[in-house]
Amino acid sequence: MATLSHDLSIEILRGLSVKDLLRFKCVSKLWCSSIDDPYFIKLHLSDSLKTNTNHSLILRRWGYDFLSVNYDSLKTTQVINPPLTNSPIKILGSCNGLLALIDDKDRIFLWNPSTRKSQVLPSTEIEFSSTLISSAPSTYYGFGYEPISDDYKLVRMVQSHGNNDEYFHSEAKVYSLRSNCWRRIKDVCFYLKFNRKFGFLANNRKFGFLANNALHWMVFKTPQSDNRNLVGFNLGSEEFHFLELPDFCLDKLFWFGIKAMGGDLCLTATYREINNFVVDVWIMKEYGVKQSWIKSISWN
Repeated sequence: MATLSHDLSIEILRGLSVKDLLRFKCVSKLWCSSIDDPYFIKLHLSDSLKTNTNHSLILRRWGYDFLSVNYDSLKTTQVINPPLTNSPIKILGSCNGLLALIDDKDRIFLWNPSTRKSQVLPSTEIEFSSTLISSAPSTYYGFGYEPISDDYKLVRMVQSHGNNDEYFHSEAKVYSLRSNCWRRIKDVCFYLKFNRKFGFLANNRKFGFLANNALHWMVFKTPQSDNRNLVGFNLGSEEFHFLELPDFCLDKLFWFGIKAMGGDLCLTATYREINNFVVDVWIMKEYGVKQSWIKSISWN
């Protein structure tokens, strides 16, 4: 050990798995400080992304714990317990090995299942009067990493409306891990809750999907609109923007799913045709350009 230079030690450590790194923190104080160093953590994450290694699939089991499955060897599994084990938990999003979680008391925290470290986020109130609410507000979240500012951000959008689909209030806030605080941003200019005509088929996930450094949801531009729209939230500029959907038949009942494939924004559209369900997979090869949508797969 004494003959190894510090640079050579770092080169050896950066090729190890997270599990091994946690074990080797006990080797020496120098290795422990090196492994905990933010620069090394970024270096190890960058290597993992480039080599497509150190991936785990996190599954929520029936109850309050999770199952971690090694992506390289699906036979390697481990039961892991989140920090708040006495409350039902939902996953708001995941990015670079971090999970954003919320319990039934609306407490939000970030958790690294590999290191078991967690951080509770400060609470933030909904900033409009409860007297205006005739039904429970609709709340949507999104979680992602912004590389330029080197910051993890959580987005929360809240809307309340009356029985006639009137807007009473809408607000959007962003939490920054770097500053450890919430900030209110410009209110959203779209309708989050699903349209009554299309029912659940038009309802989008309440948790935004990360692709191209932006979070994405399916929304409506007005409460009465029958046309679905894809909206993105740029984590750098912290602004919302609409993206045009591919030219498919919009008069059918679709169930949409937002994904990422090879770093590109991906959209799945499921619809019924005669006696079969058809699934189309569209990929936006150039982000923000409608003409770049390509139908990659279609099966029934």
